[in-house]
Amino acid sequence: QVQLLESGGGLVQSGGSLRLSCAASGSSSDYYGIGWFRQAPGKEREGVACIGRFDGSTFYGDSVKDRFTISIDKSKNTAYLQMNRLTPAGTGVYYCAAISGWPWDDPSIVFDGWGPGTQVTVAS
Repeated sequence: QVQLLESGGGLVQSGGSLRLSCAASGSSSDYYGIGWFRQAPGKEREGVACIGRFDGSTFYGDSVKDRFTISIDKSKNTAYLQMNRLTPAGTGVYYCAAISGWPWDDPSIVFDGWGPGTQVTVAS
């Protein structure tokens, strides 16, 4: 099993920045990497970014390329999502998940469920 806990959400003005953290714990190592997902009000959960734990490869959703950066600190078992130039469309609950299948942005195939999420609100 792997347990994930998100933090770092909050209220930010349009054009501002936030950094989210995803702390991983547990005994399982049977997953490729960590993904960040976003669920806006009334919308389906969508993949935002993914990073491989061992090779460091990164993948981004089209809507966040060049604005968001995913990283990982293996010594702390923590992944981060640096979000710059946020827009109101970035409002939602952000979740991290262990990725063990492909495509990485399919929320139905994440490994071992979801953390509680962290709310991000971008004011216009």
